[in-house]
Amino acid sequence: MHLQAQLRPVPKQHSQAPFQPAWWLRHAHLQTVFAKYLSPKHLINTEVEIFSLPDGDELQLNWLHAKNATDTTPLLLLLHGLAGDINSHYIQAMLAQSQILDWNAVMLHFRGCNGKPNKLPRAYHSGDTADVALVIKEIKRRYPTRPLVAIGYSLGGNVLLKYCGEQAYANPLAAAIAVCPPLSLSACAKRINTGSSKLYQRYLLDRLKRSTLLKLQQFTDFPLPLTAEKVLGFASIEQFDEHYTAPIHGFLNAQDYYQKASAKAYLKHIEIPTLIIHAQDDPFLSDDVIPAAAELNDNIHYELTTGGGHVGFVYGSPLKPRFWLNQRIPAFIKQQFNL
Repeated sequence: MHLQAQLRPVPKQHSQAPFQPAWWLRHAHLQTVFAKYLSPKHLINTEVEIFSLPDGDELQLNWLHAKNATDTTPLLLLLHGLAGDINSHYIQAMLAQSQILDWNAVMLHFRGCNGKPNKLPRAYHSGDTADVALVIKEIKRRYPTRPLVAIGYSLGGNVLLKYCGEQAYANPLAAAIAVCPPLSLSACAKRINTGSSKLYQRYLLDRLKRSTLLKLQQFTDFPLPLTAEKVLGFASIEQFDEHYTAPIHGFLNAQDYYQKASAKAYLKHIEIPTLIIHAQDDPFLSDDVIPAAAELNDNIHYELTTGGGHVGFVYGSPLKPRFWLNQRIPAFIKQQFNL
C-alpha cells in the first residue's frame, strides 16, 4: 500500500493533498511519540472558567477569545484524549491555529483532568456525552449566532461522534471533527495490550492509577471495593475499566461499557458535516475501528491514511517538521463556512 491517504468510498471527497509521513518518521511509534516532542511550544493565555454541573461536580473550561471575532466567526470546542489536558500537544497546536486565524476556541477538561481531583467518586469515560451536551448547550446560549465546531481527539473524538449520533437532527453543532477516535472500544483495549503498544498502555494506566489513588484518599466511603493495592495491581486498561470505569459509571462490566460507549454504531445517525481521520498504522487502534461504507452516511467525510500513528501526522524535514492536522482541520472548517 502506498504511503498516501486511502479514502473510504464515501460521496464527499476533499481536494487536500493526501498526508505523507516524514521520511525520517515513517514508523507509527515515531510519529506518535515525536509529535509530542517536536510540536512547537506555544505560550497561549487562556481564560479559565469553572463550569458547575447539576450533580455538584464541575468542569474546567479554558477560553481563547479572538480579538476581532464577529457573529460569523467559528467558535471551536476542543475535547482532549484519555488523560489529556490543556498542555496536550494537539490541544496547544489547535489553540495556536485558532489564534493565528482569529477564531474563538474553548477547551473542555473532562472531570478531574485539570490537575485537581473532581468532587465525586466518578470520573469520565469514552461514551460520556452528558457533560459535553451541557457545555454545548451553554455555549450556544451565550453565542447563539456563532457557528460552533467541535474537535475531538482520541477518546474525545469518540465522545464527540457518539454525541452527534445521539443528537441526530437536533444537533446544535455546525460541524464536527474527530481525530483518531477509538470507535470500537473493546478492540482498542485488546490492541493496546499487545506487543509494543503496551508501552502506551503503561503510560496511560499509570496516570489513571494515580488519579484513582487520589480518589481513594479523597473519599473514606468510596462506593467500590477498591484498595490501593488492588489499583496498583491493574495490569491493563481493560482491568482498570472492569473494576473502576464500568462500575463507577453504572455499567455491568468492561464489555458492557465498551459496547454501549463505542461511537461506531452512532455514525449513521450523524446529521452535520463531519470529518473523521484515522491512521492505518495507529498503535492504539485496531482495524475494527475503521467503519465500512455502510456504517457512514453522506454527512461524513472519512479519511484513512496509511501513516501518521496516533494523533501524530508529522511531515516535512527534520529541521522543519510540520503537522498535517494544523492544516487539515482548519481547511475542513473553512470549506464548511466558505471562509
